[in-house]
Amino acid sequence: MAAKVFFKTLVFFLRFLLKRLRNPRPLYRKGNAHAPTSKLQRYPSLIRPRSNLLTGLADQTLLLDLEGALLKSSTFPYFMLVAFEAGGLLRSLLLLVLYPLICCVSDEMALKVMVMVSFFGIREKGFRVGRAVLPKFFLEDVGLEGFEALERAERRVVVSELPKVMMEGFMGDYLEVGAVVGRELKVVGGFYVGLMEEKNKVGLELKEMFGDGKMGGDVVGIGSFKRCVDQQFFMHCKEIYLVTEADKRNYHPLPRHRYPKPLIFHDGRLAFRPTPMATLSMFMWAPFGFLLAIFRALVALLLPYKLSLLILSSSGMRLRFKRPNSSTLSNLEKEHPKGTLYVCNHRTLLDPLYLSTILDRPLTAVTYSLSRLSEILAPIKTVRLTRDREEDKNRMEKLLWQGDLVVCPEGTTCREPFLLRFSPLFAELTDNVVPVAMNVHVSMFYGTTAGGLKCLDPLFFLMNPFPCYDVQLLEKVPMDSMGGEVGGKSRFEVANHVQGQMGKALGFECTQLTRKDKYLMLAGNEGIVPTVSKPLRK
Repeated sequence: MAAKVFFKTLVFFLRFLLKRLRNPRPLYRKGNAHAPTSKLQRYPSLIRPRSNLLTGLADQTLLLDLEGALLKSSTFPYFMLVAFEAGGLLRSLLLLVLYPLICCVSDEMALKVMVMVSFFGIREKGFRVGRAVLPKFFLEDVGLEGFEALERAERRVVVSELPKVMMEGFMGDYLEVGAVVGRELKVVGGFYVGLMEEKNKVGLELKEMFGDGKMGGDVVGIGSFKRCVDQQFFMHCKEIYLVTEADKRNYHPLPRHRYPKPLIFHDGRLAFRPTPMATLSMFMWAPFGFLLAIFRALVALLLPYKLSLLILSSSGMRLRFKRPNSSTLSNLEKEHPKGTLYVCNHRTLLDPLYLSTILDRPLTAVTYSLSRLSEILAPIKTVRLTRDREEDKNRMEKLLWQGDLVVCPEGTTCREPFLLRFSPLFAELTDNVVPVAMNVHVSMFYGTTAGGLKCLDPLFFLMNPFPCYDVQLLEKVPMDSMGGEVGGKSRFEVANHVQGQMGKALGFECTQLTRKDKYLMLAGNEGIVPTVSKPLRK
Protein backbone atom coordinates (compact mmCIF):
# COMPACT_ATOMS: atom_id res chain seq x y z
CA MET A 1 0.00 0.00 0.00
CA ALA A 2 2.76 2.41 0.93
CA ALA A 3 4.64 1.56 -2.27
CA LYS A 4 1.50 2.28 -4.31
CA VAL A 5 1.05 5.70 -2.67
CA PHE A 6 4.72 6.50 -3.21
CA PHE A 7 4.49 5.50 -6.87
CA LYS A 8 1.40 7.68 -7.45
CA THR A 9 3.07 10.62 -5.72
CA LEU A 10 6.18 10.21 -7.88
CA VAL A 11 4.10 10.07 -11.08
CA PHE A 12 2.18 13.20 -10.03
CA PHE A 13 5.42 15.07 -9.31
CA LEU A 14 6.96 14.06 -12.65
CA ARG A 15 3.86 15.19 -14.54
CA PHE A 16 3.87 18.48 -12.66
CA LEU A 17 7.56 19.01 -13.41
CA LEU A 18 7.10 18.20 -17.12
CA LYS A 19 4.21 20.67 -17.29
CA ARG A 20 6.39 23.36 -15.68
CA LEU A 21 9.23 22.73 -18.13
CA ARG A 22 6.88 23.06 -21.09
CA ASN A 23 4.89 26.01 -19.72
CA PRO A 24 6.80 27.98 -17.08
CA ARG A 25 4.79 29.89 -14.48
CA PRO A 26 3.54 33.20 -15.95
CA LEU A 27 4.88 36.40 -14.53
CA TYR A 28 1.44 37.52 -13.44
CA ARG A 29 -1.88 36.12 -12.30
CA LYS A 30 -5.07 37.28 -13.92
CA GLY A 31 -7.80 38.68 -11.77
CA ASN A 32 -5.48 40.02 -9.10
CA ALA A 33 -7.61 42.00 -6.66
CA HIS A 34 -4.80 44.40 -5.92
CA ALA A 35 -4.18 45.45 -9.53
CA PRO A 36 -5.01 49.13 -10.05
CA THR A 37 -7.25 48.40 -13.05
CA SER A 38 -8.82 51.86 -13.00
CA LYS A 39 -5.55 53.43 -14.14
CA LEU A 40 -4.36 50.67 -16.47
CA GLN A 41 -4.65 50.40 -20.21
CA ARG A 42 -4.08 47.50 -22.55
CA TYR A 43 -0.64 47.42 -24.15
CA PRO A 44 -1.18 47.13 -27.91
CA SER A 45 1.16 50.00 -28.67
CA LEU A 46 4.35 48.00 -28.97
CA ILE A 47 2.91 45.51 -31.42
CA ARG A 48 0.64 47.80 -33.50
CA PRO A 49 2.42 50.42 -35.61
CA ARG A 50 -0.64 52.68 -35.73
CA SER A 51 -0.46 53.38 -31.99
CA ASN A 52 0.60 56.86 -30.91
CA LEU A 53 2.68 55.80 -27.88
CA LEU A 54 6.00 55.81 -29.72
CA THR A 55 5.44 59.29 -31.10
CA GLY A 56 4.48 60.64 -27.68
CA LEU A 57 7.61 59.59 -25.83
CA ALA A 58 9.98 62.12 -27.35
CA ASP A 59 9.74 64.59 -24.44
CA GLN A 60 8.78 62.20 -21.64
CA THR A 61 10.47 59.91 -19.14
CA LEU A 62 10.00 56.20 -19.68
CA LEU A 63 9.95 53.87 -16.68
CA LEU A 64 10.41 50.37 -18.09
CA ASP A 65 10.19 46.96 -16.43
CA LEU A 66 13.14 44.94 -17.77
CA GLU A 67 11.76 41.42 -17.29
CA GLY A 68 8.13 42.26 -17.96
CA ALA A 69 8.36 44.57 -20.96
CA LEU A 70 11.78 44.27 -22.64
CA LEU A 71 13.04 40.68 -22.36
CA LYS A 72 11.15 37.88 -24.04
CA SER A 73 12.12 34.91 -21.86
CA SER A 74 12.67 34.04 -18.21
CA THR A 75 15.65 35.03 -16.07
CA PHE A 76 16.85 31.50 -15.24
CA PRO A 77 19.42 31.36 -18.13
CA TYR A 78 21.18 34.48 -16.84
CA PHE A 79 21.70 32.98 -13.40
CA MET A 80 22.90 29.76 -15.06
CA LEU A 81 25.47 31.82 -16.98
CA VAL A 82 26.69 33.41 -13.76
CA ALA A 83 26.85 30.01 -12.05
CA PHE A 84 28.74 28.36 -14.94
CA GLU A 85 31.09 31.16 -15.98
CA ALA A 86 31.88 32.58 -12.52
CA GLY A 87 31.28 29.59 -10.27
CA GLY A 88 32.15 26.53 -12.32
CA LEU A 89 30.63 23.24 -13.38
CA LEU A 90 29.47 21.97 -9.98
CA ARG A 91 27.70 25.22 -9.10
CA SER A 92 25.80 25.24 -12.39
CA LEU A 93 24.88 21.57 -11.89
CA LEU A 94 23.50 22.40 -8.43
CA LEU A 95 21.38 25.20 -9.90
CA LEU A 96 19.98 22.83 -12.51
CA VAL A 97 19.15 20.22 -9.87
CA LEU A 98 17.28 22.87 -7.88
CA TYR A 99 15.24 24.00 -10.88
CA PRO A 100 12.17 21.85 -9.98
CA LEU A 101 12.15 23.52 -6.55
CA ILE A 102 12.48 26.93 -8.18
CA CYS A 103 9.37 26.20 -10.26
CA CYS A 104 7.33 25.27 -7.19
CA VAL A 105 8.04 28.22 -4.89
CA SER A 106 6.98 31.86 -5.16
CA ASP A 107 8.73 34.28 -7.50
CA GLU A 108 10.53 36.06 -4.66
CA MET A 109 11.76 32.82 -3.12
CA ALA A 110 12.84 31.48 -6.53
CA LEU A 111 14.86 34.64 -7.10
CA LYS A 112 16.55 34.31 -3.71
CA VAL A 113 17.46 30.67 -4.37
CA MET A 114 19.00 31.48 -7.75
CA VAL A 115 20.95 34.42 -6.31
CA MET A 116 22.27 32.32 -3.42
CA VAL A 117 23.43 29.45 -5.63
CA SER A 118 24.91 31.66 -8.34
CA PHE A 119 26.71 34.29 -6.24
CA PHE A 120 27.63 32.78 -2.89
CA GLY A 121 31.42 32.92 -2.47
CA ILE A 122 32.10 34.79 -5.75
CA ARG A 123 34.75 37.49 -5.45
CA GLU A 124 33.28 40.94 -6.04
CA LYS A 125 36.42 42.47 -7.55
CA GLY A 126 36.92 39.77 -10.15
CA PHE A 127 33.28 39.50 -11.27
CA ARG A 128 33.40 40.01 -15.05
CA VAL A 129 30.30 38.10 -16.19
CA GLY A 130 28.01 41.14 -16.04
CA ARG A 131 30.05 43.04 -18.66
CA ALA A 132 31.85 40.31 -20.60
CA VAL A 133 29.29 37.49 -20.91
CA LEU A 134 25.69 38.54 -20.20
CA PRO A 135 25.31 41.43 -22.71
CA LYS A 136 25.34 39.03 -25.67
CA PHE A 137 22.48 36.97 -24.23
CA PHE A 138 20.55 40.05 -23.09
CA LEU A 139 20.70 41.55 -26.58
CA GLU A 140 19.51 38.31 -28.16
CA ASP A 141 16.56 38.28 -25.74
CA VAL A 142 15.43 41.88 -26.27
CA GLY A 143 12.07 42.28 -28.01
CA LEU A 144 12.01 44.71 -30.91
CA GLU A 145 8.70 46.24 -29.80
CA GLY A 146 9.95 47.00 -26.30
CA PHE A 147 13.21 48.36 -27.66
CA GLU A 148 11.42 50.76 -30.01
CA ALA A 149 9.58 52.28 -27.06
CA LEU A 150 12.84 52.53 -25.11
CA GLU A 151 14.82 54.26 -27.85
CA ARG A 152 12.11 56.89 -28.47
CA ALA A 153 12.05 58.15 -24.89
CA GLU A 154 14.09 61.22 -24.03
CA ARG A 155 14.87 59.98 -20.50
CA ARG A 156 15.07 56.26 -19.72
CA VAL A 157 14.84 54.47 -16.39
CA VAL A 158 14.85 50.68 -16.23
CA VAL A 159 13.67 48.76 -13.16
CA SER A 160 14.55 45.12 -12.60
CA GLU A 161 14.39 42.51 -9.87
CA LEU A 162 17.75 41.15 -11.00
CA PRO A 163 20.84 42.11 -9.03
CA LYS A 164 22.18 45.37 -10.42
CA VAL A 165 25.63 43.89 -11.01
CA MET A 166 24.13 41.55 -13.62
CA MET A 167 22.49 44.15 -15.84
CA GLU A 168 23.92 47.63 -15.29
CA GLY A 169 26.84 47.00 -17.69
CA PHE A 170 24.47 45.89 -20.44
CA MET A 171 22.07 48.78 -19.84
CA GLY A 172 24.73 51.47 -19.79
CA ASP A 173 27.05 50.14 -22.49
CA TYR A 174 24.59 48.84 -25.08
CA LEU A 175 21.12 50.36 -24.48
CA GLU A 176 22.35 53.76 -23.26
CA VAL A 177 19.94 53.78 -20.33
CA GLY A 178 20.45 56.77 -18.04
CA ALA A 179 19.42 55.12 -14.76
CA VAL A 180 19.16 51.48 -13.70
CA VAL A 181 17.22 50.58 -10.56
CA GLY A 182 17.89 47.12 -9.19
CA ARG A 183 18.72 45.27 -6.02
CA GLU A 184 22.23 45.37 -4.64
CA LEU A 185 24.03 42.24 -3.47
CA LYS A 186 25.52 42.10 0.01
CA VAL A 187 29.31 41.77 0.22
CA VAL A 188 31.39 40.56 3.15
CA GLY A 189 35.19 40.64 2.98
CA GLY A 190 35.17 41.25 -0.76
CA PHE A 191 32.93 38.23 -1.51
CA TYR A 192 29.26 38.02 -2.37
CA VAL A 193 27.27 36.16 0.29
CA GLY A 194 24.30 35.39 -1.98
CA LEU A 195 21.85 37.80 -0.32
CA MET A 196 20.07 40.81 -1.80
CA GLU A 197 18.79 44.01 -0.27
CA GLU A 198 15.06 44.16 0.47
CA LYS A 199 12.61 45.17 -2.25
CA ASN A 200 11.49 48.30 -0.40
CA LYS A 201 14.91 49.88 -1.05
CA VAL A 202 14.10 49.81 -4.76
CA GLY A 203 10.92 51.74 -4.02
CA LEU A 204 12.85 54.27 -1.94
CA GLU A 205 15.32 54.74 -4.79
CA LEU A 206 12.46 55.35 -7.23
CA LYS A 207 10.84 57.80 -4.83
CA GLU A 208 14.09 59.71 -4.49
CA MET A 209 14.56 59.69 -8.24
CA PHE A 210 11.08 60.88 -9.21
CA GLY A 211 10.08 62.86 -6.13
CA ASP A 212 9.16 66.52 -6.55
CA GLY A 213 9.31 66.25 -10.34
CA LYS A 214 13.09 65.85 -10.41
CA MET A 215 13.02 64.02 -13.75
CA GLY A 216 10.93 66.67 -15.48
CA GLY A 217 8.01 65.99 -17.80
CA ASP A 218 5.46 63.22 -17.58
CA VAL A 219 6.42 59.65 -16.65
CA VAL A 220 5.13 56.76 -18.74
CA GLY A 221 5.35 53.31 -17.19
CA ILE A 222 5.53 50.06 -19.17
CA GLY A 223 5.45 46.80 -17.25
CA SER A 224 3.80 43.43 -16.75
CA PHE A 225 0.78 42.51 -14.64
CA LYS A 226 3.19 41.47 -11.95
CA ARG A 227 4.23 45.11 -11.65
CA CYS A 228 0.58 46.12 -11.18
CA VAL A 229 0.76 44.88 -7.62
CA ASP A 230 3.95 46.84 -7.04
CA GLN A 231 2.51 50.27 -6.29
CA GLN A 232 6.04 51.61 -5.79
CA PHE A 233 6.66 51.13 -9.50
CA PHE A 234 3.47 52.66 -10.92
CA MET A 235 2.78 55.39 -8.37
CA HIS A 236 5.13 57.77 -10.22
CA CYS A 237 3.54 57.24 -13.65
CA LYS A 238 0.94 59.41 -15.32
CA GLU A 239 0.24 56.76 -17.95
CA ILE A 240 0.63 53.00 -17.56
CA TYR A 241 0.79 50.32 -20.26
CA LEU A 242 0.80 46.60 -19.56
CA VAL A 243 2.46 43.72 -21.38
CA THR A 244 0.75 40.34 -21.23
CA GLU A 245 2.41 37.01 -21.91
CA ALA A 246 0.53 36.86 -25.21
CA ASP A 247 2.07 40.21 -26.20
CA LYS A 248 5.57 38.96 -25.38
CA ARG A 249 5.04 35.85 -27.48
CA ASN A 250 4.42 38.17 -30.43
CA TYR A 251 7.64 40.09 -29.84
CA HIS A 252 10.15 40.03 -32.67
CA PRO A 253 13.86 39.59 -31.88
CA LEU A 254 15.97 42.71 -32.06
CA PRO A 255 17.99 42.59 -35.31
CA ARG A 256 21.75 42.96 -34.99
CA HIS A 257 21.81 46.08 -37.15
CA ARG A 258 19.45 47.79 -34.69
CA TYR A 259 21.80 47.40 -31.72
CA PRO A 260 22.59 50.89 -30.37
CA LYS A 261 26.20 49.79 -30.06
CA PRO A 262 27.43 46.74 -31.97
CA LEU A 263 28.38 43.60 -30.10
CA ILE A 264 31.95 42.86 -31.15
CA PHE A 265 33.61 41.29 -28.11
CA HIS A 266 32.22 38.91 -25.52
CA ASP A 267 33.63 36.17 -23.33
CA GLY A 268 32.45 32.93 -21.75
CA ARG A 269 32.46 29.31 -22.80
CA LEU A 270 28.75 28.65 -23.49
CA ALA A 271 27.68 29.25 -27.09
CA PHE A 272 23.96 28.59 -26.42
CA ARG A 273 21.26 30.09 -24.20
CA PRO A 274 21.32 27.85 -21.09
CA THR A 275 17.63 27.19 -20.64
CA PRO A 276 16.83 24.28 -18.30
CA MET A 277 16.41 21.75 -21.11
CA ALA A 278 19.46 23.02 -23.05
CA THR A 279 21.59 22.91 -19.88
CA LEU A 280 20.41 19.39 -19.12
CA SER A 281 21.41 18.37 -22.65
CA MET A 282 24.83 19.94 -22.13
CA PHE A 283 25.46 18.01 -18.91
CA MET A 284 24.35 14.77 -20.56
CA TRP A 285 26.71 15.43 -23.48
CA ALA A 286 29.71 16.67 -21.46
CA PRO A 287 31.19 13.27 -20.36
CA PHE A 288 30.89 11.84 -23.85
CA GLY A 289 32.07 15.12 -25.38
CA PHE A 290 35.19 15.11 -23.20
CA LEU A 291 36.13 11.60 -24.31
CA LEU A 292 35.35 12.50 -27.92
CA ALA A 293 37.61 15.56 -27.68
CA ILE A 294 40.49 13.44 -26.37
CA PHE A 295 39.94 10.95 -29.19
CA ARG A 296 39.89 13.70 -31.81
CA ALA A 297 43.06 15.25 -30.41
CA LEU A 298 44.91 11.91 -30.43
CA VAL A 299 43.84 11.21 -34.00
CA ALA A 300 45.05 14.63 -35.16
CA LEU A 301 48.37 14.30 -33.31
CA LEU A 302 49.31 10.70 -34.09
CA LEU A 303 47.90 9.78 -37.50
CA PRO A 304 48.89 10.98 -40.99
CA TYR A 305 46.98 13.94 -42.45
CA LYS A 306 44.81 12.04 -44.94
CA LEU A 307 43.86 9.26 -42.54
CA SER A 308 43.19 11.65 -39.66
CA LEU A 309 41.01 13.81 -41.90
CA LEU A 310 38.83 10.82 -42.76
CA ILE A 311 38.45 9.72 -39.12
CA LEU A 312 37.79 13.24 -37.83
CA SER A 313 35.12 13.76 -40.48
CA SER A 314 33.37 10.58 -39.37
CA SER A 315 33.46 11.84 -35.74
CA GLY A 316 31.37 14.89 -36.61
CA MET A 317 34.01 17.51 -37.44
CA ARG A 318 33.35 19.49 -40.60
CA LEU A 319 35.81 21.27 -42.88
CA ARG A 320 34.61 23.32 -45.84
CA PHE A 321 37.34 24.47 -48.17
CA LYS A 322 36.93 26.92 -51.03
CA ARG A 323 39.68 26.43 -53.55
CA PRO A 324 41.33 29.36 -55.31
CA ASN A 325 41.16 29.74 -59.07
CA SER A 326 43.76 28.34 -61.42
CA SER A 327 45.86 31.53 -61.53
CA THR A 328 46.24 31.55 -57.77
CA LEU A 329 47.20 27.87 -57.79
CA SER A 330 49.85 28.50 -60.40
CA ASN A 331 51.23 31.42 -58.40
CA LEU A 332 51.50 29.21 -55.32
CA GLU A 333 53.38 26.57 -57.26
CA LYS A 334 56.00 29.02 -58.61
CA GLU A 335 59.42 28.78 -57.08
CA HIS A 336 60.33 31.58 -54.71
CA PRO A 337 63.51 32.13 -52.69
CA LYS A 338 61.39 32.49 -49.55
CA GLY A 339 58.48 30.45 -48.34
CA THR A 340 54.87 31.53 -48.73
CA LEU A 341 53.46 33.82 -46.04
CA TYR A 342 49.86 32.85 -45.28
CA VAL A 343 47.96 35.71 -43.61
CA CYS A 344 44.84 34.53 -41.71
CA ASN A 345 42.15 36.18 -39.68
CA HIS A 346 42.07 34.68 -36.18
CA ARG A 347 39.11 32.59 -35.00
CA THR A 348 40.67 29.93 -32.73
CA LEU A 349 44.10 28.52 -31.88
CA LEU A 350 43.48 25.77 -34.43
CA ASP A 351 43.57 28.10 -37.46
CA PRO A 352 47.13 27.09 -38.54
CA LEU A 353 46.36 23.39 -38.03
CA TYR A 354 43.36 23.49 -40.36
CA LEU A 355 45.37 25.37 -42.98
CA SER A 356 48.19 22.84 -42.70
CA THR A 357 45.67 20.02 -43.12
CA ILE A 358 44.17 21.58 -46.24
CA LEU A 359 47.54 22.25 -47.87
CA ASP A 360 48.84 18.84 -46.75
CA ARG A 361 52.21 20.31 -45.83
CA PRO A 362 53.96 21.29 -42.59
CA LEU A 363 53.74 24.97 -41.70
CA THR A 364 55.29 27.17 -39.04
CA ALA A 365 52.93 29.32 -36.96
CA VAL A 366 54.00 32.42 -35.04
CA THR A 367 52.12 33.18 -31.81
CA TYR A 368 52.01 35.79 -29.05
CA SER A 369 50.28 34.22 -26.08
CA LEU A 370 50.02 30.49 -26.76
CA SER A 371 50.13 28.40 -23.58
CA ARG A 372 53.11 26.11 -22.99
CA LEU A 373 50.86 23.05 -23.03
CA SER A 374 49.46 24.01 -26.45
CA GLU A 375 52.99 24.57 -27.75
CA ILE A 376 54.06 21.11 -26.59
CA LEU A 377 51.03 19.34 -28.08
CA ALA A 378 50.93 21.30 -31.37
CA PRO A 379 51.53 18.97 -34.36
CA ILE A 380 53.16 21.82 -36.29
CA LYS A 381 56.08 24.04 -35.36
CA THR A 382 55.19 27.13 -33.33
CA VAL A 383 57.42 30.13 -32.59
CA ARG A 384 56.64 32.64 -29.87
CA LEU A 385 56.95 36.33 -30.73
CA THR A 386 58.12 39.03 -28.33
CA ARG A 387 55.94 42.05 -29.33
CA ASP A 388 59.17 43.89 -30.05
CA ARG A 389 58.71 44.97 -33.66
CA GLU A 390 62.29 44.64 -34.93
CA GLU A 391 62.92 41.40 -33.08
CA ASP A 392 59.70 39.86 -34.39
CA LYS A 393 60.46 41.00 -37.93
CA ASN A 394 63.90 39.35 -37.85
CA ARG A 395 62.47 36.11 -36.48
CA MET A 396 59.77 35.86 -39.12
CA GLU A 397 62.20 36.65 -41.96
CA LYS A 398 64.46 33.80 -40.81
CA LEU A 399 61.48 31.45 -40.65
CA LEU A 400 60.42 32.38 -44.20
CA TRP A 401 63.82 31.35 -45.50
CA GLN A 402 63.21 27.95 -43.91
CA GLY A 403 59.71 27.36 -45.31
CA ASP A 404 56.08 28.48 -45.31
CA LEU A 405 54.80 30.63 -42.46
CA VAL A 406 51.36 31.37 -40.99
CA VAL A 407 50.64 34.66 -39.24
CA CYS A 408 47.43 36.12 -37.75
CA PRO A 409 47.92 39.92 -37.88
CA GLU A 410 44.81 40.61 -35.76
CA GLY A 411 46.81 39.48 -32.72
CA THR A 412 43.79 37.96 -30.97
CA THR A 413 40.61 36.07 -31.72
CA CYS A 414 37.23 37.60 -32.48
CA ARG A 415 34.02 35.55 -32.35
CA GLU A 416 31.63 37.94 -34.05
CA PRO A 417 31.53 38.82 -37.80
CA PHE A 418 34.11 41.59 -37.49
CA LEU A 419 37.78 41.86 -38.43
CA LEU A 420 40.14 43.65 -36.07
CA ARG A 421 42.93 45.92 -37.28
CA PHE A 422 45.69 44.08 -39.12
CA SER A 423 49.23 44.73 -37.98
CA PRO A 424 51.21 45.88 -41.06
CA LEU A 425 54.38 44.00 -40.10
CA PHE A 426 53.65 41.10 -42.46
CA ALA A 427 53.73 43.49 -45.46
CA GLU A 428 57.45 44.15 -44.86
CA LEU A 429 58.56 40.51 -44.89
CA THR A 430 57.97 39.20 -48.42
CA ASP A 431 56.08 39.77 -51.65
CA ASN A 432 54.74 36.19 -51.60
CA VAL A 433 51.62 36.79 -49.47
CA VAL A 434 48.45 34.68 -49.66
CA PRO A 435 45.42 35.78 -47.60
CA VAL A 436 43.34 33.03 -45.99
CA ALA A 437 39.79 33.79 -44.79
CA MET A 438 38.51 31.60 -41.95
CA ASN A 439 35.25 31.22 -40.09
CA VAL A 440 34.13 28.87 -37.31
CA HIS A 441 30.72 27.49 -36.33
CA VAL A 442 30.09 25.92 -32.92
CA SER A 443 26.86 24.97 -31.16
CA MET A 444 27.79 24.31 -27.53
CA PHE A 445 31.20 25.65 -26.43
CA TYR A 446 33.40 28.48 -27.62
CA GLY A 447 37.00 27.53 -28.31
CA THR A 448 38.38 30.92 -27.24
CA THR A 449 38.60 32.85 -23.98
CA ALA A 450 39.88 36.18 -22.73
CA GLY A 451 39.77 35.51 -19.00
CA GLY A 452 39.88 31.71 -18.65
CA LEU A 453 42.57 29.09 -19.17
CA LYS A 454 43.78 29.36 -22.76
CA CYS A 455 45.25 25.85 -22.64
CA LEU A 456 41.66 24.51 -22.55
CA ASP A 457 40.58 26.37 -25.70
CA PRO A 458 41.24 23.46 -28.12
CA LEU A 459 39.56 21.02 -25.72
CA PHE A 460 36.35 23.05 -25.55
CA PHE A 461 36.32 23.46 -29.33
CA LEU A 462 36.73 19.71 -29.87
CA MET A 463 33.94 18.98 -27.35
CA ASN A 464 31.35 20.46 -29.70
CA PRO A 465 29.18 17.81 -31.37
CA PHE A 466 29.67 19.18 -34.89
CA PRO A 467 32.37 21.88 -35.00
CA CYS A 468 32.80 23.35 -38.46
CA TYR A 469 35.60 25.32 -40.12
CA ASP A 470 35.24 27.35 -43.32
CA VAL A 471 38.57 28.08 -45.04
CA GLN A 472 39.01 30.15 -48.19
CA LEU A 473 42.32 30.68 -49.98
CA LEU A 474 42.11 34.12 -51.57
CA GLU A 475 44.00 35.72 -54.42
CA LYS A 476 47.69 36.24 -53.86
CA VAL A 477 48.54 39.86 -53.05
CA PRO A 478 49.95 41.45 -56.25
CA MET A 479 53.70 42.06 -56.10
CA ASP A 480 53.37 45.68 -57.19
CA SER A 481 51.25 46.48 -54.16
CA MET A 482 53.87 45.45 -51.64
CA GLY A 483 55.75 48.09 -49.67
CA GLY A 484 59.20 48.85 -50.98
CA GLU A 485 58.41 48.15 -54.65
CA VAL A 486 58.48 50.90 -57.24
CA GLY A 487 55.03 52.42 -57.33
CA GLY A 488 53.99 50.14 -54.50
CA LYS A 489 51.74 51.00 -51.59
CA SER A 490 52.72 51.58 -47.99
CA ARG A 491 52.61 48.73 -45.50
CA PHE A 492 49.50 50.25 -43.91
CA GLU A 493 47.68 50.27 -47.25
CA VAL A 494 48.68 46.67 -47.88
CA ALA A 495 47.37 45.62 -44.45
CA ASN A 496 44.09 47.44 -45.06
CA HIS A 497 43.82 45.91 -48.54
CA VAL A 498 44.22 42.37 -47.16
CA GLN A 499 41.76 43.11 -44.33
CA GLY A 500 39.18 44.42 -46.81
CA GLN A 501 39.72 41.43 -49.09
CA MET A 502 39.01 39.02 -46.22
CA GLY A 503 36.04 41.03 -45.00
CA LYS A 504 34.46 40.91 -48.44
CA ALA A 505 35.03 37.16 -48.76
CA LEU A 506 33.55 36.41 -45.31
CA GLY A 507 30.87 39.10 -45.21
CA PHE A 508 32.52 40.57 -42.09
CA GLU A 509 32.84 44.24 -41.15
CA CYS A 510 36.33 45.72 -40.95
CA THR A 511 37.21 47.71 -37.83
CA GLN A 512 40.23 49.51 -36.42
CA LEU A 513 39.85 47.85 -33.01
CA THR A 514 42.88 46.06 -31.60
CA ARG A 515 43.81 43.37 -29.11
CA LYS A 516 44.16 46.06 -26.44
CA ASP A 517 40.62 47.28 -27.12
CA LYS A 518 39.30 43.76 -26.74
CA TYR A 519 40.77 43.15 -23.33
CA LEU A 520 39.83 46.60 -22.06
CA MET A 521 36.24 46.02 -23.10
CA LEU A 522 35.93 42.55 -21.62
CA ALA A 523 37.54 43.70 -18.37
CA GLY A 524 35.14 46.63 -18.19
CA ASN A 525 37.86 49.15 -17.41
CA GLU A 526 37.13 51.74 -20.11
CA GLY A 527 33.70 50.67 -21.36
CA ILE A 528 32.73 50.24 -24.98
CA VAL A 529 34.59 51.88 -27.85
CA PRO A 530 32.05 54.31 -29.35
CA THR A 531 32.66 53.53 -33.02
CA VAL A 532 33.11 50.35 -35.00
CA SER A 533 34.35 51.29 -38.43
CA LYS A 534 36.87 54.04 -38.03
CA PRO A 535 38.38 55.43 -41.25
CA LEU A 536 41.10 53.18 -42.56
CA ARG A 537 44.68 54.40 -42.29
CA LYS A 538 46.14 56.53 -44.99
